[in-house]
Amino acid sequence: MNLHEYQGKSILREYGVSVPESTVVNTPEDAIAAAKEIQTSTGVESWAVKAQIHAGGRGKGGGVKIAKSIDEVGQHADAILGMMLVTPQTSAEGKKVNNILIEQSIFYDGPS
Repeated sequence: MNLHEYQGKSILREYGVSVPESTVVNTPEDAIAAAKEIQTSTGVESWAVKAQIHAGGRGKGGGVKIAKSIDEVGQHADAILGMMLVTPQTSAEGKKVNNILIEQSIFYDGPS
């Protein structure tokens, strides 16, 4: 089954599973707007900007970034959207990123 992360989280949400607040977007401007909405509803001050392609290892390929400001959300979105993301589960050419997930960043400041 090929599901993007945002699709899987939507299914989990339907069944009452607690998942981070997030929005899928396809422009840097929409990424900034989504981050602002998430900040308003949750109070978070950092976000995960995640490429949505059918492949694992997106973070290792540069497709997942943590933004610590609204400006960084836009910068990361601009860098990730349109990139050819190469991961261990893609071909050498990679897969083009057309959508990204803007998600409230979950940080646990506990023992390592």
